[in-house]
Amino acid sequence: MKTVECTGITVYGRVQGVGFRFYTHRKAVELGIKGFVQNLPDGSVYIEGEGEHDALSEFISWCRIGPAWARVIDVKISTMPPIGYQEFKIK
Repeated sequence: MKTVECTGITVYGRVQGVGFRFYTHRKAVELGIKGFVQNLPDGSVYIEGEGEHDALSEFISWCRIGPAWARVIDVKISTMPPIGYQEFKIK
């Protein structure tokens, strides 16, 4: 049985207005990650991702780069207990 982990990811840089949420959703679905992505008022993007360790690691690595038009400056990662998300949503 695979263990599900949950991670909070805050991405800083030029990450709004560049399709970051759209491509994050696409990558999450591709990797089987559940949770959500949303823009924050300070210009960053916040993601909660839940999935198996290897998939989450790959997802976090992708978030450190983002889509072609983004320019990621910093990424903050926090772990949290699994929530039981059923899908990945754009908020």
